[in-house]
Amino acid sequence: MSTLVLDFHCRTSDKGRIRMKRGKAPAPVEVGSIPRISKLMALAIRFDRLLRDGVVKDYAELARLGHVTRARMSQIMGLLNLAPDIQEEILFLPKTVKGRDPISAREVIQIAAQEDWNEQRLSWGKLCSV
Repeated sequence: MSTLVLDFHCRTSDKGRIRMKRGKAPAPVEVGSIPRISKLMALAIRFDRLLRDGVVKDYAELARLGHVTRARMSQIMGLLNLAPDIQEEILFLPKTVKGRDPISAREVIQIAAQEDWNEQRLSWGKLCSV
């Protein structure tokens, strides 16, 4: 259910009558949910910053704090091995309106395992074109 808010401005005329002027409605809110892989990419970037700033010591500490296994933390942090342009695309994927996310984390983690950024871009292109 969405809510529409209209803004009306009232002012009196010279003769004491009230005139109503209709204002602009706020921009519509985009429906849907942020894809899981976008959230994981954002987490990886945030966790990397925490490591660099010395807030956390290592992946093991991140895993403990996040209540995940060290292996899962390594998978998440592996997303940082993606080419920067792919990371950016992942962060700005469109919201999922209905059903499952079109791009799964498993597929992207496999792409991140490739060392060559050009190979990653080819794989990413194939994944996005499906």
